Parts: sequence; C-alpha cells; structure tokens
Amino acid sequence: MLRLQGEMIRGGTSKCWIFDHQEVAATGVDADTLLLAAYNAADPRQIDGVGGASSTTSKAAIVRMSAEPGVDVEYTFAQVGIGDERVEWASNCGNCATAVALYAVHNGLVPVTSESTTVRMLNVNTGARLTGTIPTPGRAAPDEGSAAVPGTAALGVPVLLGFEDPAGSTTGRILPTGRAVDTLSGPTGRVEASLVDASAPAALFEAKAFGLRGTESLAEFAAVLPALTVLRRQAALAMGLAKEHDPVSHAVPKVGVLARPAPYRTSDGTPVGEDDYDLAVRMVSMHAPHPAIGLTSAVAVATAAAIPGSLAHRTARQTTDGTLRLGTPAGVITARAVPAADGASPTVLLHRAARRIARAELLVPVLEGRPA
Repeated sequence: MLRLQGEMIRGGTSKCWIFDHQEVAATGVDADTLLLAAYNAADPRQIDGVGGASSTTSKAAIVRMSAEPGVDVEYTFAQVGIGDERVEWASNCGNCATAVALYAVHNGLVPVTSESTTVRMLNVNTGARLTGTIPTPGRAAPDEGSAAVPGTAALGVPVLLGFEDPAGSTTGRILPTGRAVDTLSGPTGRVEASLVDASAPAALFEAKAFGLRGTESLAEFAAVLPALTVLRRQAALAMGLAKEHDPVSHAVPKVGVLARPAPYRTSDGTPVGEDDYDLAVRMVSMHAPHPAIGLTSAVAVATAAAIPGSLAHRTARQTTDGTLRLGTPAGVITARAVPAADGASPTVLLHRAARRIARAELLVPVLEGRPA
C-alpha cells in the first residue's frame, strides 16, 4: 500500500486531483500504474478509488515549479480510463489548468504580492502556455468566491484563464492538413470536416451532416457517438496525430458538431434564445457527450470560427469585438480573442471558477509495481 498526498479541486465543470511531482516520484512507481490504482480505473464505476466514473471527474494533474523562462508552474495532465486500464497523456484540459492555478497560489508556487495574482503555466503534454489570474485580496489566497460557470450551480474563486498563442499547439500548424475543410470517410459515407489545431487538435463537423440540429440534449446527441468515434480515428490519421497501426486514442483529437443558433433548453431546463449565442456546439468527451464543453475545445472552436472557409466560420454568427458565444448543453460560454504582438495567434480568454474540495492522503493499493 502506497501513500500519496493530493488535493482535489473543482476547476470549472471538472474535478481534478492535483499531485506534486516530487510526491509522485517518491512513490517509486510509474505514474500510469499509480493513477490506475488510485482511481480504480479498471472498474467502470471506480468504486474502490478516487475517480468519479465520468470523463469530467476522472482527471489528474502532476505539478511542479518551472525553471523555464516566463513560466511559474509546469503541469502534466492525465485523463484516467473508466473501465479501461489506460491513462491518456496526449491532451490538455483547461478546467484542470484552472484548478492548477488555484493550487499554485495556495501552495506557494507563485508569490502573492498584489490584489490579483497571475500564474504562468506550461502544459507539458502539448507545450501550451496558459495564464490563470486569481483575485488575492489582502495578498491572501482565497478559499471562497462568488463566480459561477454554466454546468454547475456551485460558486467558486474567479479565474480568468488565458490560452496564449494557441495555434498549432500539437502539430505546429493551425490547419494541420493545410485546408480549411477536408472530407473524411465515416460509417455512412463521406463527411466534411474542419481539422484545426488550436490549444488542442479538434475535428469539427456540421450537425446537419448527421441529421442533427446542433441543439440536441445529451441523450439525443449520444446517438451519433459511434459515427463520431470512427471519424475521430480518421481525423487523427489525416492530422498526423496517429499512424495506421497505432493504438486508437479516445481523447485526441477533440470531436464535435456545430450548427447555427436556434432556441433550446439546457440540461437543467433553462431556455436559451436564438439571439443569446453565436454558435451551437455539441462535443464528445472520451466515450460520452460532454455535459458542457472542454475549454481546449472552446478555444479550438473559437479559433476555427475566425478562419474563412472553415465549417465554424461558415456556421457561426460573426462578431466584431473578438467574442464568440457558444451554446452548449450546460448553457452559454463566451470566449474572447485578444490580438497578440509579434505575429502570434490571439490569446483566448475564458472566465472560469475553481474551488478547493479536499486535501487528502490517498492509500493506493499498488503491489510490485502493478495495481493490487
């Protein structure tokens, strides 16, 4: 039995266990084995572990201070399997980055010297650079806040999350194929797709290609998951993210459908009007419909919407101030693009909230380097 210190933090609409890099290394067990055992990943209910049995609650981040110029904190994001003894290390998570920023302020990884503190972060998985700005009134790390985000009624500490120069974060190109629209082979024939790499690689399709309106409930959207799973693999190959004989990834690229604004109701029954948002979005998270939208996906969609000829640009209501309001199952999420100097792609800002839930010593059943 191993002992591992960790902190659970809600970032946006995800729960993320945060672990110190030195604590993980001190166990003498590789991170995959450690997380699979701690989360009880083999069980789809994750009953004997700290996982929450959903893609938004089976996440981890391993954090350490950085020696990189212009970076305070480095974190490695892990998407832990659910009923699947595998950890996905190929992507980033903006909600967990929100949690990492609050963790850094509370654990002395950045100095708190003013009424607000900005944490400069590097995601090791993708090389993405982010900032998280947190109010620190009285130069103190806050435990509570009054900020809310669509997808949960809970309040938290406000965090302004910025994705810096997100274009080409994984492949080096905002359009990995060089085209704003590609055609992929799905289970029912050829389908147009926009393959974009901004904060995370994403494959975006028009909802109407699947007979959808783009404003479906989670249960209704689930009907097209088998087709989107096939297309995710085709997109990964086309974007150079995988080769034919590589294992199938269920995390990369992000996959979703887009549609023009139309009235709908959120998952909790709140009505959303056609004029309340600019683009309808339904995204996939691992094997299930995402209950809102992952922040890296939001950045990819917002970036795609600014590319003439892309499906997102073709579908979205265009704005003049750099904002894009996304209609998700949880409600409307706003992304704002801020022009950057030196030819970098715009920084994309999103308002999030975070709350520390627990600090704990995890008792991890690892035997001879493998889960017990």
